[in-house]
Amino acid sequence: MNKERPRLERLFLRLEARFPRFAMVIYILRQPWAMLIRIPLGILLVIGGLLAFLPILGLWMLPLGLLLLAIDLPFLQRPMNGLILRGERQYHLWRRNRRDKKTAREAAAEKQKARPMPRLPKKHTDYP
Repeated sequence: MNKERPRLERLFLRLEARFPRFAMVIYILRQPWAMLIRIPLGILLVIGGLLAFLPILGLWMLPLGLLLLAIDLPFLQRPMNGLILRGERQYHLWRRNRRDKKTAREAAAEKQKARPMPRLPKKHTDYP
């Protein structure tokens, strides 16, 4: 048994933990008896992802369909593992950059607040 299948299982467990609302659906779709649901659903999602230019359908359907198909098709397991891991890394980098920019903006705002206001003359006779 290759290492791709257990890695895919771990990634699905992480998805279940990250999205608790969909955990039961992910769990049910991963069961061996759900292959009759999983394969047609995966094919429909891939086709819907390819038709992303239509209003309701979107590109989000393509990776989801490939992920469902990777459970049963071993040749898709390795590319999907890599895709999920790269996607998670990119997501974490994006969140970190966003957080750092927000922190920098807040620090600049605090610095601006801490700076004393310049003293303005009260009368025109106060000028030197």
